[in-house]
Amino acid sequence: MKYLRLKNQARQRLRSEEGYALAVRRMIEPEPVFGALKNNRGFKRFLLRGLPKVSLEVGWLFLAHNLLKKANIDAKKPRS
Repeated sequence: MKYLRLKNQARQRLRSEEGYALAVRRMIEPEPVFGALKNNRGFKRFLLRGLPKVSLEVGWLFLAHNLLKKANIDAKKPRS
């Protein structure tokens, strides 16, 4: 019963104007990039330890992500 009550509360909040505005704002934030890295690229955890090494690893991940996006855009362009 508690689960259903909390679920209905969440649903009502999402359906309100304020909830809708927050949902729209979330769509344009960088969350989809992290979801794509985790789901589509299979990234689950960092291989290296320490902030400098993790920063480097994140840089490589985002570089690969951006290069793949660029390659997809270029592949869709008609060749002249």
